[in-house]
Amino acid sequence: MSDELADKLEIYSVAEDRIVLVDPDERSDDEWRRELSEEAFRILRKKGTERAFTGPYNDNKEQGTYRCAACGTDLFPSESKFDSGTGWPSFFRPVSDANVATEEDRSLFRRRTEVLCRRCGGHLGHVFPDGPRPTGQRYCMNGTALDFEPAGSDEAEQE
Repeated sequence: MSDELADKLEIYSVAEDRIVLVDPDERSDDEWRRELSEEAFRILRKKGTERAFTGPYNDNKEQGTYRCAACGTDLFPSESKFDSGTGWPSFFRPVSDANVATEEDRSLFRRRTEVLCRRCGGHLGHVFPDGPRPTGQRYCMNGTALDFEPAGSDEAEQE
C-alpha cells in the first residue's frame, strides 16, 4: 500500500452506498474556531454537552441522514432515530461502524462510552446499552454536533 493510501480513512458514504477513502480532518483549534459557532466548537472540540431539549433535531421526524456538523461525515440514518425521552437526538445504530469511534469517558465521576466522528475526532455524545432492538444501543447525541441532510436532497457530496 502506498504511503498516500496508508493515511486515508475508510468511511461509509450514504450518497455512494459504499466505503470510500477520505483524508482525516486534522484542522487546528484555531481553524475549527473560525469554522464553527461558539456552541458547536464547545461541544465538538471541547467535549461539551448541550442542555436537554435545547438542541436541534430532537423532534425531527424527516427522512434523511445526520452528519457531523464539523466535517460532514455521514453518521446516523433517520431510520435508526427514536424518541428516548432524554431531550437529545437518539439513534440505535450509526450508518456504519466505520464512521464513528468510541472512547472510554471517566468524567463526571462515572464511566461512559464517548462517541466521536472518526474523520475529525469531534465529540458527538455518548452511547449507552439501554436502547431499543435490534441493537440495544442508545447513541445519545448532541444535536448541535449534527447537521441533517434530507432524503432526496441535491446537496453536493462530501469529499
